[in-house]
Amino acid sequence: MIRETIEEVITKPTKRYLRRLGLNTLFGTTRTKEILHVNPTIIPHREEAREVRAYVYDFDATHFEEHEFNAVEPCYRFRHSNRISWINVDGLRKADVESVCLHYEIHPLLIEDILSINQRPKMDEVEGVLFCLLNMLYFNDKAGTVEQEQISIVLGKDFVISFQEDASRDVFNPLREKLKLASSKIRQRSADYLCYSMLDLIVDNYFSVMEKLGDRIEELEEQVIHNSNSRSLARISSLRKELIVLRRNIIPVRDLVSGIIRSESDLLDDRTTKYFKDVYDHIMQAQDLVDNYRDIMVTMQDLHINNVNLRMNEVMKVMAIVTCVLAPATVIGGIFGMNFDKIPYLHNDYGFYIAVLLMLLIPVYMLWLFRKRGWF
Repeated sequence: MIRETIEEVITKPTKRYLRRLGLNTLFGTTRTKEILHVNPTIIPHREEAREVRAYVYDFDATHFEEHEFNAVEPCYRFRHSNRISWINVDGLRKADVESVCLHYEIHPLLIEDILSINQRPKMDEVEGVLFCLLNMLYFNDKAGTVEQEQISIVLGKDFVISFQEDASRDVFNPLREKLKLASSKIRQRSADYLCYSMLDLIVDNYFSVMEKLGDRIEELEEQVIHNSNSRSLARISSLRKELIVLRRNIIPVRDLVSGIIRSESDLLDDRTTKYFKDVYDHIMQAQDLVDNYRDIMVTMQDLHINNVNLRMNEVMKVMAIVTCVLAPATVIGGIFGMNFDKIPYLHNDYGFYIAVLLMLLIPVYMLWLFRKRGWF
């Protein structure tokens, strides 16, 4: 319904005008198709990362080690360290992912999910491991767009493995700082608490993205109210698509966390369940906020369309008034302009002045009458 309304309002001249403004990327963009339209029957093609870096955090209550490697093979020696290991692989290569999963006995179906593109967030339990796939979200202030990065988290016995697409950014820096503190809860708990902490940071970052997007929506709302134009409609369309991206990434995380809470896996400690419930509450709040933003965008779009119609009505009203005001002068001029021998006041010295006076008095009376009736 929304898309059909926009297509009706945005005419071809308007689209050409928006292209001149550099806003042509809002209509049927490649980015939108890649993010919002996914065909699961087509085998995804992922470009191999140029370099792969592996970060290992091996710890317990009294011991902490941090390592950085340019390959994944050195991580294997931490499999039996008798401590909790967090292996974070930045950059995805099929051979490296398969090698890590083979060493840690991760099912081949999960390997396909790790290497997938635009996968829907989900949670699986396969052969002794708990697998979570979701997206980290970032807000590009320059482009005003929501960017996503797929992350796969594998929880096993005394280890957590995370696979990230982009090695240049993530949201786990606060977690890394906490791991260095011997008094932190993460150091005192098992691997499932580490998995909770990672999910909690990802979900909390959703609010940061929504806050920045909310600021853009507020600015646009002021613009639509005070100066609604074609650029406003283009921005409405753009922000609406970003909200779709947000909703597509946030809503499935609710089912992911809910699945963890209902799970009876031995990898999950009963004490950690209440923490996952807290994450569930956060993701529900995020969902409500996205729904509110979506309602605001629908209302804003209706407001823009109403403003356009209101301006059109004002223009038509002025044109109608001008036509009505000029009609008596046209009629009088037409009558006295007829080619007949006998026309009233034809030879009267004041005939011309009388005709002009009538042409002025009648429109003035009409304007007074229109104003009295509240027509303008």
